[in-house]
Amino acid sequence: MPFAGRSEPRAEEICAQADRSRPEPPVRDAIGVVRVLAILGIVYVHAWTGRSAEHLNALSGTPQGLLRWALIELLGRSAVPLLGAISGFLVAPSIARRSYGGFIGTKARTILAPMLLWNVIAMTLVGAFATWGRLKGPVPSGPIEALDWLGCITGPNPINVQIAFLRDLFLCMALAPLLARAGDRRLWGVWALAVAWSVAPAAFPLMLRPPILVFFVSGMLARRHRLPERIASWPLFAACAPYALLIPVKIGLSVGAQGWTQAHPGFANLIDLPFRFAAALALWRIAIALAPRGAGKAILHAEPYAFLLFCAHLTFIWLFGPLIGLWTGKLGAPLYPAFLLLQPLLVLPATIALGRGLQALSPRLAGLLSGGRLAAPLPCAPASVMGAPNPAGRRSFP
Repeated sequence: MPFAGRSEPRAEEICAQADRSRPEPPVRDAIGVVRVLAILGIVYVHAWTGRSAEHLNALSGTPQGLLRWALIELLGRSAVPLLGAISGFLVAPSIARRSYGGFIGTKARTILAPMLLWNVIAMTLVGAFATWGRLKGPVPSGPIEALDWLGCITGPNPINVQIAFLRDLFLCMALAPLLARAGDRRLWGVWALAVAWSVAPAAFPLMLRPPILVFFVSGMLARRHRLPERIASWPLFAACAPYALLIPVKIGLSVGAQGWTQAHPGFANLIDLPFRFAAALALWRIAIALAPRGAGKAILHAEPYAFLLFCAHLTFIWLFGPLIGLWTGKLGAPLYPAFLLLQPLLVLPATIALGRGLQALSPRLAGLLSGGRLAAPLPCAPASVMGAPNPAGRRSFP
């Protein structure tokens, strides 16, 4: 039965309507394209440099340092919000078909379990090479710190930084059944509180990155008001214009007013949120344009491996980045820019090979590590939360 509990008739109607309003094929395909592009962009955030934090700061004003900054800030970090928004957009039908216990159990299996498993893998491999090899990587100082890193309790795992997104996403999912049954005013109220939490200078570790809740709720509102379909009719330049106009502001704050932003983190966060929304809008409209074309269809072939790519890419970078760096050199070397630009395209085929190897070796393990994305479909399984089977016939991840 659906999530049990009292709710207003209007709220139940909203939830039922969300379940019926399945995305049209262009929107479904664009979601797959966005996932791949966004996660490839995230790879730039964690790209291997071979440099310590002190050296990176010293090289930040060089051409290669500026190239790295542009890839991280204008592509990588700006792609993250859309992953949270997509999760909020897709969650409503899943809620409508399951009890709260069944819903949370599924999310624990497809979000928390991969987070813990990939933290174990990353900490084991990187820790072993850092302890007994030549790899310069962080190692927990004791069992308490190891447990903290494993569960991303007080902060992101320093070895597997990106995986903390899944911790915050699971908390969003725990709230999702209540949010899906809230009226528009209440849902906008939650959105406003999440924005206030995001821009507050003081941190509260219930969520490591409160903006994830902002974008998750934004995705729920977008589905309720069919915003993705509306944006699909916008001219491409109109959807990209806000992002283009805010890029100079972002550059000015990051380069010319770095001291001010560090002294006023709340104001810096408040200015940063519109930039993230503008970037998400631009990327979504680009994905809509790409989805029916050959490039979009080619990208969709990699979509079943997108979750695995998100979880595994930093472990690949830790282990293989230094080896490739022996040939290209570190940040500042003549060949390094080529390595930097190609890192997402090097990690992607490695991830696909890993996924296929896991499927051949153990479909169950492949399912666990990919959040259910590469698991064999269950008999009589319900339709995916995207409203239709995905291209590989697998279950969709949030």
